[in-house]
Amino acid sequence: MSSLTAAYDYCQDLTRREAKNFYYGFALLPRPQRRAIYSAYAFARQCDDIVDADLPREEAATQLAAYRQTFEDCLSGERESPVFQALGRTIERYGVPPDYFRDLIAGCEMDLTQTRYPDFDALKEYCRRVASAVGVISIEIFGYKGGEKARRYAADLGIALQLTNILRDVQEDATRGRIYLPLDELEWFGYGPDDLMSGRVTSDFKRLMSFQVDRARQYYNEGRRLLPLLPARARACVGVMAGIYSAILDAIERDPGVIYRQRLSLPTSQKLVLAGRELARSLI
Repeated sequence: MSSLTAAYDYCQDLTRREAKNFYYGFALLPRPQRRAIYSAYAFARQCDDIVDADLPREEAATQLAAYRQTFEDCLSGERESPVFQALGRTIERYGVPPDYFRDLIAGCEMDLTQTRYPDFDALKEYCRRVASAVGVISIEIFGYKGGEKARRYAADLGIALQLTNILRDVQEDATRGRIYLPLDELEWFGYGPDDLMSGRVTSDFKRLMSFQVDRARQYYNEGRRLLPLLPARARACVGVMAGIYSAILDAIERDPGVIYRQRLSLPTSQKLVLAGRELARSLI
């Protein structure tokens, strides 16, 4: 086995272990693209793990700075770890703009210094860095038509997925002292940060969540316009991921208080049904 093959295998194992929702979507891709996506996910996962390791802020900032330098070294051909061996080859093969990966690192750095967002414009910038970047990285690997229009739809779909993550993870983020829901919107609906941190389920909370769900759906509607611009199997991959996260959003809409009781996820059987359905649709 070559070192590059072993590096891609490492990224695949990491994705299978850490990203079950994405893993089921990626499985529909042709093998070269699938392995390339695994390397991009592994890069993002390692970056995110630095932030979520509950390190002192200065230490986490130092580690992120080192990670950024390791990425720059990777672009120059210096690739020691499996993730950067695979990622470097992916960037070369598919011509993925390095700035997309730099945006990801910058988004992770925001988590070290910003635990509140005054309004949606501020939150959207965060989502653009940590999630839209993943969307545009992905379509560079998939291939696409439509130019800037496709890139805009991919960015919107990334925002939709991130907004769903934010709603799903309200309680988990609160334990880390983070509130991603815009503070001005909490105020509009009469549901304060203390209410959120305490997990209070009130009528104001339900109205707030309905508003958040509606906005996420708007981004899904825009993001799904990407699908006709993708090759068939990439279309199926994106359809599965959008379907899984849309189902999570549906569950939150039905029972907003569930986000304080458990971390929502779909059973494997439902993910497999979604994968089969989207693959069939993509081949029509």
